[in-house]
Amino acid sequence: MTVALGIVAAVAALALLIGVHLYVWRRLVRDTTRPGVVRRVGAGVVVALGVSMVGALVVPKVFGPRGTEWIAWPGFVWMALLLYVVLALGVLELPRLFALRALRRRGGEVSHTAAPVPVPVGAQATGTTGPDPEPAAGASGTPLGPDRRLVLTRSVALLAAGTSLGTVGYGMSQALGAPRTVRVRIPVARLDPRLAGFRIAVVGDIHLGPLLGRAHTTRVVETINRTNPDLVAIVGDLADGTAAQLGGDAAPLRRLSARHGAFFVTGNHDYMSGATDWIAELAELNVRTLANDRLEIARGGAAFDLAGVNDVTGKSHHDGPDFAKTLGNRDPSRPVVLLAHQPVQVKDASRYDVDVQLSGHTHGGQMFPVQLLVKLDQPAVAGLHKVDDTMLYVTRGAGFWGPPVRVGAPPEVTLVELHPM
Repeated sequence: MTVALGIVAAVAALALLIGVHLYVWRRLVRDTTRPGVVRRVGAGVVVALGVSMVGALVVPKVFGPRGTEWIAWPGFVWMALLLYVVLALGVLELPRLFALRALRRRGGEVSHTAAPVPVPVGAQATGTTGPDPEPAAGASGTPLGPDRRLVLTRSVALLAAGTSLGTVGYGMSQALGAPRTVRVRIPVARLDPRLAGFRIAVVGDIHLGPLLGRAHTTRVVETINRTNPDLVAIVGDLADGTAAQLGGDAAPLRRLSARHGAFFVTGNHDYMSGATDWIAELAELNVRTLANDRLEIARGGAAFDLAGVNDVTGKSHHDGPDFAKTLGNRDPSRPVVLLAHQPVQVKDASRYDVDVQLSGHTHGGQMFPVQLLVKLDQPAVAGLHKVDDTMLYVTRGAGFWGPPVRVGAPPEVTLVELHPM
């Protein structure tokens, strides 16, 4: 049954992909060119870009993230361009139709009022005619016919393409730059005043892979260390590739500096990348994984519990989240800070009286308006929220998945400060 559903989903995705590319070809190529070499070249370019996008999704998974950058870069950049050019064309579709209708109406009016063309005497009677009469204004080949329609369709295509290129260019500058530092103050009812101002550097969704490597990890580590945190929390989705393939790219994590150490919880992409091996790799880098586990964090005679649960994707790997094991039989007088990759896990966290949950997963939507889709699946997209009595903070993450583009969701490292209420 699962295999059948997978096949159906794959066929549906392929049909959608082909349909979207046909739409783009029609609006950007067919409607803007005359039959001939230029149109054929344009069609070939659209096909090649579509193939590169599929290749970017498949080739790194088959052959590994290193050495496949040649297909990942064009394929993923085109994925972003495709999104925004389709959105732009969709917005312009109604104005385009109204303008075409206005052109047809104007051409029809001119044709209706044009002076009659002289006809030789006797032509109707004998059934013979002289030279073909000149076409009326608005007919084929005249300024009010195909030429003006071509100008209109080209203008729409250029506007859509320009908007897409500008948006993606800006988004790439955001995604490929250093993450910004965000500071958030979280009130915690049970927090001992001696722990006031305890600082946790939260980072998620680093996504090492074909487009992000060691230099990216170095930027993230430097940003974290500048915040001088008491503790570092990496809330999942470290890599899109195995530890054997990308372990060297993660090596700068060894330089993380925090008084109480660095901690990690698994994300959905980590399970797709060999979570067990990554946990071992991180241990070598002095990053401890909280796999359905908790420990006491103490300072100045006061303490809170730091806990971490596995991602929900772990269920399919027989390694899912276990809130009872993680949070059962603890001292109820102490507050608990929970690391959980997906915000949706706050539903269970609130039932176990968790004070603060720190999550990632959403990328803040990564590319507007994807945020609207994320809201259908998660209780929060980014920032600080309250769910029952649990404070939920969702970081936008430091990396990206797929397109190297962030629009309306800049990469970030968050310095969370805990304060008593």
